[in-house]
Amino acid sequence: MKTIKTLILLGILGIIVATGVIYSGIYPIGADVPHNKFTYWILEQARERSISRASADISVPDLSSADMLLSGGADYNDMCSSCHLKPGQNESDMTIGLYPKPPNLSLAEHEEEHGGDDDETTEAQKMFWTIKHGIKASGMPAWGKTHDDDRIWAMVAFIKKMPELTEDQYQILTSRE
Repeated sequence: MKTIKTLILLGILGIIVATGVIYSGIYPIGADVPHNKFTYWILEQARERSISRASADISVPDLSSADMLLSGGADYNDMCSSCHLKPGQNESDMTIGLYPKPPNLSLAEHEEEHGGDDDETTEAQKMFWTIKHGIKASGMPAWGKTHDDDRIWAMVAFIKKMPELTEDQYQILTSRE
């Protein structure tokens, strides 16, 4: 009984402290001040676990179609490249000002930073879900509100191919006629 009372007391104390921190305004919320390591870890874990759970049952179509690549490339260039960059680009005005910094999708390393242990299907499921639903308080919009699933899958197909593209190939694949 004493253990239960102690746990309840600690829970109430934790709620009081959390409420005090929230209402005091002492936690820096500006995008130019990084989270502390503990807060960052919690947010990263919550994001990765949430996306994994929500995307697990998504059926992945064949992403090797040339039409998908062309369609997805033009959309990526118009909607994504200012934050997620192009081949040969290391930063933009958007990437400098965003926190957390969006992954550079033109590099293969972005997969290692964001669930690189996933197989191809799981990676595609997560990418589709993220593009469709966005991520709260990160600057990543929910494109599913304005784009159908076929269009989002085309962007997934392009993003998966992009690390292999040269700057010239990117230009050709992303131009609209």
